[in-house]
Amino acid sequence: MTTKNAEFWTRLSRKYAAHPIKDQAAYEKTLERTVEHLGPDDAVLELGCGTGTTAMRLAGKVKSYLATDFSGGMIAIAEERLAAERLRGTAHEGLDLLDADAFDPRLVPAGETAGYDAVLAYNFFHLVEEPDELLARVRSLLKPGGLYISKTVCLKDKAWLFAPLIGVMQLVGKAPYVNMLSIGSLEETIRRAGFEIVETGNHPAPRSRFVVARKV
Repeated sequence: MTTKNAEFWTRLSRKYAAHPIKDQAAYEKTLERTVEHLGPDDAVLELGCGTGTTAMRLAGKVKSYLATDFSGGMIAIAEERLAAERLRGTAHEGLDLLDADAFDPRLVPAGETAGYDAVLAYNFFHLVEEPDELLARVRSLLKPGGLYISKTVCLKDKAWLFAPLIGVMQLVGKAPYVNMLSIGSLEETIRRAGFEIVETGNHPAPRSRFVVARKV
């Protein structure tokens, strides 16, 4: 998660925020399945929260929710949205926002029960340049038996022809780093990091892989 990528997403943040969710039904399915694995006493961390849409939908389901993004532009928009919700009296007190990447020391919760019950990462993992390091960090942030819940774009199986085009766009600053993952390589990477996969699905099919994995 480089400074260059953070700058890319900050430049894009206002345009990104203006676009509606492409597949609302798939998004609702992702939230539905996520909520099934969360409890009212849970402490949750979200990585790559973007403009905070998901955080504001899920925060009321748990005890505490820390939504983070390494793009200051994305977090600025999330803060604006949260402030508006608080004015309307609809924001959840347990929701906090933080401009930080996954390795920021501020993500480590304080107290005797240090660790999160769940770490969430939606449409994020395929943008990570060091996936093994990222998953090791996620595992270290989780309590024993904690859950890593993610949805990842897997382009290698069905959209490998995009790779040269993405490479050209990256050279001119029009695309971020993209890891061309397959579903198989994604799930193997998660298992190798010390997780047991307990649920999978495609929301939407065929390229957005939803995975719930338990720390072992």
